[in-house]
Amino acid sequence: MHLLVTGGAGFIGSNFVRHILTAYPDYRVTNLDKLTYAGNLENLRDVEDDPRYTFVKGDICDREVVEEVAPGVDVIVNFAAETHVDRSITGPEPFVKTDVFGTLMLLEAVRKHKHKKYVQISTDEVYGSVLEGSFTEESPIKPNSPYSASKAGADLLVRSFFVTFGLPVVITRSSNNFGPYQYPEKVIPLFVTNAFDDIPVPLYGDGLNVRDWLYVLDNCRAIDLVIHKGEPGEVYNVGGGFEIPNIELTKKILALAGKDESLINYVPDRPGHDRRYSLDCTKIRALGWEPQADFDTELAQTVRWYKDNRTWWKKLKK
Repeated sequence: MHLLVTGGAGFIGSNFVRHILTAYPDYRVTNLDKLTYAGNLENLRDVEDDPRYTFVKGDICDREVVEEVAPGVDVIVNFAAETHVDRSITGPEPFVKTDVFGTLMLLEAVRKHKHKKYVQISTDEVYGSVLEGSFTEESPIKPNSPYSASKAGADLLVRSFFVTFGLPVVITRSSNNFGPYQYPEKVIPLFVTNAFDDIPVPLYGDGLNVRDWLYVLDNCRAIDLVIHKGEPGEVYNVGGGFEIPNIELTKKILALAGKDESLINYVPDRPGHDRRYSLDCTKIRALGWEPQADFDTELAQTVRWYKDNRTWWKKLKK
């Protein structure tokens, strides 16, 4: 099988590329990435010489570039997106362009070349906030930030191409991912690297916003399963099943980094900040998936990875 992975130089994408090349010796991967600030070829140094792996620099919004790489592949997995909520608040336009228009370009390629499957990598944030219970795939979409709105728009485009054109599309909506190679603007790598440098960690509001954490390799296994067994037209929630308030997460990170809680700096809450995310993952569990990672174990290993890879993140934080 030949996979076109868009955004494969980013955090989840690079972990997924490595997962596929490791799990399937006879699979090929073409990685299409624009290499924005969050795309980093160092994330894939260990596979760059693999004859089954090809990197192409390009933008999913560029029809000609997409047309160069789309023929001959079996499956497209779309990780390419602007993803940082704070950046979407200060500048929404790139989010709408990449997340919505870029998805359209890929869907048009699937329509033309009749790929076996298209997988849209989405987020639990499209559902908005839930104070009690958990979102199912049938829950209404109520995004509360320009980022989540752009991802919701992409999801709706994907659905429309299934209904109107019969495209073999599936959508995965995961909870917050963590693990190695995550760009240090996200909360875990930001707090870890700040702590190592004795820089205060900026905790929004009262710190009681709750997130469900998913180890990135568990997400990669879920996407892998959806490629092979997911039903066209379906959405699959992928959650780690470990919900924790941000303040408790912050304390865990500081303890693992060998720092005390004096580094916590409460800052004004960001606009539209969702209070809690929670996913019902019954549907993907029925396919045979369940998270394998223990949160505390993998969090400790993630902190250790950033400790051992200072060169990787130091140049990014400059």
